[in-house]
Amino acid sequence: MKKPIFFILLSLFTAQAALPAGPAGRYENPVSPMNLPDPSLIRGGDGFFYLFATENCQGLPVMRSADLIEWERVASAFTSEGRPGFVEGAGIWAPSINRIGGKYVLYYSMSTWGGEEQAGIGAAWAEEPTGPYTDVGKLVDMANTGVKNSIDPFYVEEGGRHYLFWGSFSGLFGIELESDGLSVKPGASVEQIAGRAYEATYIHKKDGYYYLFASIGTCCEGVNSTYTTVVGRSADLFGPYTDRNGNLMLDNRHEIVIKGNDRFKGPGHNSEIITDDEGTDWILYHAVDVEIARGRQLMLDRVDWVDGWPVVGDGTPSLSSPAPVFH
Repeated sequence: MKKPIFFILLSLFTAQAALPAGPAGRYENPVSPMNLPDPSLIRGGDGFFYLFATENCQGLPVMRSADLIEWERVASAFTSEGRPGFVEGAGIWAPSINRIGGKYVLYYSMSTWGGEEQAGIGAAWAEEPTGPYTDVGKLVDMANTGVKNSIDPFYVEEGGRHYLFWGSFSGLFGIELESDGLSVKPGASVEQIAGRAYEATYIHKKDGYYYLFASIGTCCEGVNSTYTTVVGRSADLFGPYTDRNGNLMLDNRHEIVIKGNDRFKGPGHNSEIITDDEGTDWILYHAVDVEIARGRQLMLDRVDWVDGWPVVGDGTPSLSSPAPVFH
């Protein structure tokens, strides 16, 4: 279950200015005061990072940053006339932004709270990251794939082939797409890669392994949220993904990457991993700040790789850290 209207409405009361800066060369979490659940980002041809998040009452936000710390809203992905609507009364959740064949391709979830059987994933494209995006409609839902709660898309290109991964607490699944990423390849089969404990798929390739990041627990209970970021790895894109001891993610076994602490609750639905100009990896995700409680705010943390596994600090969100380096 995801994204009750309570959190969407919170964005109306959230300022768009950056948070006060910390000491030189450092930043403080959260890195934006806005309600920005389920972040996905890409670096544009102009060198800026463009971040997309779950729709709020002002549309599907497009944020821009030069350094992953200072963010400004620069656009909405869809015009009011071009907004998708293949699920009546639905919100647009958990977008995934990609560069495919010279175009920016945006995958998005459409669902209502509790509408697992009607939920689906669509696609749209634009020439620039700020859009506006031209919708091409629904790609997958329960009716054409058998996957209940078809939300939380993530795109992977591997070996010249194109794949969409998705799912939410009914298993994580993948299917092959056409080369433009805008439709399912005819005859493609659905393959399950993880069990029913997960949502928010992200797959990262490093040093011969595929790392499947996902989220478990409750995303949307405010300071009572139990959302936690987890990971497994595999030598093959479609698995089997396992924890350190070889236990299967198909059996809901994994390693914990980020769990809540006294200050930040429900850290989850991470973005793509970004490498700065000094070779350091960084990950964005959302969490609830118990001192501010403005919804699910944008968080940033460094990712280190220890014995072949991703590690984030002490395993909980940081309050203040050295900043990424971009020249």
